[in-house]
Amino acid sequence: MSQDTLKERASALLELADIRLDGNRPTDLRVHDERLYARVFAHGSLGLGESYMDGWWDSDDLPALCTRLLTAGLDQELKTLDTLLAHLKARFLNLQRGERAFEVGKVHYDLGNDLFHTMLGKRMVYSCGYWATSNNLDDAQAAKLDLICRKLQLKPGQRVLDIGCGWGEALKYAAEHYGVAGVGVTISQEQAEYARQLCAGLPVEIRLQDYREVNETFDAVYSIGMFEHVGRRNYRTYFETVRRCLKDNGLSLLHTIGSNGAPAQTDPWIEKYIFPNSMIPAASEVSAALEDLFVVEDWHNFGTDYDRTLTAWRDNIEVAWPTLPASYDERFRRMWRYYLAVSAAVFRSRRDQLWQLTLSPHGVAGGYRVPR
Repeated sequence: MSQDTLKERASALLELADIRLDGNRPTDLRVHDERLYARVFAHGSLGLGESYMDGWWDSDDLPALCTRLLTAGLDQELKTLDTLLAHLKARFLNLQRGERAFEVGKVHYDLGNDLFHTMLGKRMVYSCGYWATSNNLDDAQAAKLDLICRKLQLKPGQRVLDIGCGWGEALKYAAEHYGVAGVGVTISQEQAEYARQLCAGLPVEIRLQDYREVNETFDAVYSIGMFEHVGRRNYRTYFETVRRCLKDNGLSLLHTIGSNGAPAQTDPWIEKYIFPNSMIPAASEVSAALEDLFVVEDWHNFGTDYDRTLTAWRDNIEVAWPTLPASYDERFRRMWRYYLAVSAAVFRSRRDQLWQLTLSPHGVAGGYRVPR
């Protein structure tokens, strides 16, 4: 197929999303290298993302362009062998066991605390903020942490387990504001070292450990933004681990990105460059995995808040980029910009949601009053 024919085909597809090639609107796509068309039709979303990283195309409003692509379903028109291979790999291989469980920590979370400090704001919290009563990122993250503590009904003297504790901010907040002690487990060496320093002087222990190895009981167990790395073949094991570690009268909270559609295939670009061995759970997969283990006291969706969170992260990193080390080169910068833009588009188009599930082993006596 000739390059002109491929360009005509691309133009016709983009028109379905009200995007023009080399137009002058913020959401239009400006082509710098005509090889783009063949690369995208051959490799789908992987080709589109890699072409952006290589400087083959641009858009003045990248999140809005990506939102239009997703809303129009153009990603479904570009399914390729790369997409199929990513799907088959996720479906038939257990990518989150053994050494593979630590791969995302090494590839993504160990990139460097300087990068995440720049992006995340006052608190090193790498998950969706709660914007119901907040108008800036720092307040939204504090509101999210407090919401979790209130949902778990934390009280002084209790002991909690944070599965995938990140840089330790949630444990620090719970210890300082609710008087609890805690254990945090993470698969990232960088995060573990930072969290230990952050929580110094508090009754908090940080471990570089797979969550499945924890075999103690706690008053509350929660995870914030780590379930996306568990993998569908391990969902049941995750909830069995939480149940084993949770006292009979305790509460658990799961904060995760999720899909209200059918179980989804892994996006090959995200899989290759951002989150290896990760996948977004479907509601059907979550509900099946916790059957006969927990009562679902509350299932809270505030997915549109992730668009605002990602936009704030993007603004932070764009302003501060000149201060970052030269090791974050221009290709990395474009990769990171594309990652944040596509992620915002996923939530803006309502493809994905942000869920907080509050769970109890036997049901809260007298009923659970839902905090918001």
